[in-house]
Amino acid sequence: MADIKNYTLNLGPQHPAAHGVLRLVLELDGEVVQRADPHIGLLHRATEKLAESKTYIQSLPYMDRLDYVSMMCNEHAYCLAIEKMMGLDVPIRAQYIRVMYAEITRLLNHLLWLGCHGFDCGAMNILIYCFREREDLFDMYEAVSGARMHAAYFRPGGVYRDLPDTMPQYKANKIRNAKAMARLNENRQGSLLDFIDDFTQRFPKLVDEYETLLTDNRIWKQRLVDVGIVTPERAKNLGFTGAMLRGSGVAWDLRKHQPYDVYDRMDFDIPVGKTGDCYDRYLVRVEEMRQSNRIIKQCVDWLRVNPGPVITDNHKVAAPSREGMKSNMEELIHHFKLFTEGFHVPEGEAYAAVEHPKGEFGIYLVSDGANKPYRLKIRAPGFVHLAAMDEMARGHMIADTVAVIGTMDIVFGEIDR
Repeated sequence: MADIKNYTLNLGPQHPAAHGVLRLVLELDGEVVQRADPHIGLLHRATEKLAESKTYIQSLPYMDRLDYVSMMCNEHAYCLAIEKMMGLDVPIRAQYIRVMYAEITRLLNHLLWLGCHGFDCGAMNILIYCFREREDLFDMYEAVSGARMHAAYFRPGGVYRDLPDTMPQYKANKIRNAKAMARLNENRQGSLLDFIDDFTQRFPKLVDEYETLLTDNRIWKQRLVDVGIVTPERAKNLGFTGAMLRGSGVAWDLRKHQPYDVYDRMDFDIPVGKTGDCYDRYLVRVEEMRQSNRIIKQCVDWLRVNPGPVITDNHKVAAPSREGMKSNMEELIHHFKLFTEGFHVPEGEAYAAVEHPKGEFGIYLVSDGANKPYRLKIRAPGFVHLAAMDEMARGHMIADTVAVIGTMDIVFGEIDR
């Protein structure tokens, strides 16, 4: 009788759970995975190398395009690294705006993850529910930066501009009449802060809807419970961070343990799992959305009553006001120098990390005193998590591999950099 040998299967690179850029080489015994070898690099765009030939401010929009679901959180780490090296003070109002938008970004990320993870595991409706709320969050992005995704809103020394006093409104057209528009514009009558406040009041009930669909759903639990278990010790040894680490029961969160900006003034909890399986990581992320909503509400309440500057007044780093630039020769020179030559960062090195929706996202900067980074290194959380693919998928079925990829919440912009 012939020996039965393991056979090798290519999963991807067209696989929907991996954005079409992950090739998994699976060694199978029947339908059971014996080995999973991730092949990456299909999206490589040399962000770290490109930064060496761009001024510090020109490299900022590249950050949005790393993990293209958590745009402002990437910018946040980059700005913190530059501020650390230059000793820049960020106005307190700008810090609150940053924290608020970092949490809005966390919601954007987790909603996309939940919708797509559900979709990968066969739950169709959840995607439509999650994208309904993402529209409102994108409107918040657009109102403040002009872009729905790649905002380039955080800047070294603060944020690009203050929050607007009005929200864009829908206009009647051939498809929707004035009555339908009035209903859509109900919560857009006030300022951006009013719109965000309205969202924070509605959102907890919407999260309840997601949980009604999934949390106790028999098929959902069959797909996720006891799949991809990682023990707390193993999670730490593998370098896990974020929800992947907290899902294994380790209460580690940079916002609590190494607070930056005004996170030390925020009241929120760190959700942790017990088993370390895909289901625990799902529960952790859902609870994280509720906690992010709490933080956003606290920021809104503070920003309502505390006006002030939103970017440093050091015009060697931040552009002067439009009015000042057009009426004052000194400021015109500052503006011209900033957008042609950029600013020079003192010689040295710095590492800044943020609690990104996917884990610890870090920027390591080395400067030789020039107006461009000598070296930029990105610590991408997804890269570390994907490295554990083999260990997490081994012994499971092919279908479980999809659940494991989904639970990692990986985006290849940051993995392939």
